[in-house]
Amino acid sequence: MKKLLITLLMLSMAGAVFAEQPVFNPSNEAKLEYNQGVDYYRAGQYDKSMAAFRRAISLDPNYIDAYYNLGSILEYLHQNDAALSVFKQILVRKPDDYESVYKAANLCIKVGQTDNAKKYLALIPPESSVYAQAKTLATSLGTDMQTIKSDMQKEEIKTDSANAMFNDIPSPTGIAGDSKGNIYVSCFSDNMIYKITPDGKRMIFIKDSKINGPIAMVSDASDNIYVSNYNGNNVIKISPTGSISTVISNIQNPYGINITNGMLYVSSQGSNSVLKYKL
Repeated sequence: MKKLLITLLMLSMAGAVFAEQPVFNPSNEAKLEYNQGVDYYRAGQYDKSMAAFRRAISLDPNYIDAYYNLGSILEYLHQNDAALSVFKQILVRKPDDYESVYKAANLCIKVGQTDNAKKYLALIPPESSVYAQAKTLATSLGTDMQTIKSDMQKEEIKTDSANAMFNDIPSPTGIAGDSKGNIYVSCFSDNMIYKITPDGKRMIFIKDSKINGPIAMVSDASDNIYVSNYNGNNVIKISPTGSISTVISNIQNPYGINITNGMLYVSSQGSNSVLKYKL
């Protein structure tokens, strides 16, 4: 629970406080930007504060508290669509962050997305610290949590399981599958690979400095995944256990990728060519 994070919509400006001890251990550079954001906030310089939090996120895309503070400032400034997008980014990384789930539900109401607000509320369990707030929000919609959860369950039953939409995946580009039915999605702007299991669970598969502008992906018979690193000018191989190795170096802006008869083919946008590589 983010006990010390700012709650701009609930506290007076004099009493608002930022979290000073993030839950996880971000990089030192990201911490410096985060602390700078806190200082700017205390000085009432909200634009500079948000810019600092954005830099912290750029340095460490899993910096949950930086997202939370950025989203809270945007909400306070009535930039609700932008705030909602930020809280969605938290939920991609930490689906059980029920404070952020509640914030997303509340913001959905503010931007006129009532149905989406109910979907978020349905995710909040009774044991959550924000469940009482969720009940109040449900009441404001003319319903209650039990009804919302029941309606969502009925909707899931009616949904054709052969068709689905996986939302809130940041900048998706390439897609590959493995022999176990898992689907992997490359996320270009966040430099990570996302995983969707056969039962629909979503998670971050791997986030590493060797992933740099991933575009297309392809898997081989051993479930290794090959990724074209557009910004890294190389092709990397990710094993089923998550280890990364470079397969091809110095290829200009690799884009499309395919495996045929033991040969790896990669298109190079930077050189207007296609490279053939024996695996």
